[in-house]
Amino acid sequence: MSENELKAMLLEGLHQIAPEANPAALHGNQNIRETLDIDSFDFLSFLIALNEKLGVQIPEADYGKLRTLDEMLRYLVAKSAS
Repeated sequence: MSENELKAMLLEGLHQIAPEANPAALHGNQNIRETLDIDSFDFLSFLIALNEKLGVQIPEADYGKLRTLDEMLRYLVAKSAS
């Protein structure tokens, strides 16, 4: 999966958990939860859905590394490559 495809999938998933928000307007370095006003439970649901779609395990210890779209893309690209 290319980085652009991965980004599109992330934005689609974010739109599903925050339908009133516009994830496409999210800049790569903005905090996802704060910008889209997503609570911790919805964000956890989003991460679980990523695991199911991509087959990439995201340990709870790594959640803090996934604050922005850029961080999430780097993390998932690296995990997918390993």
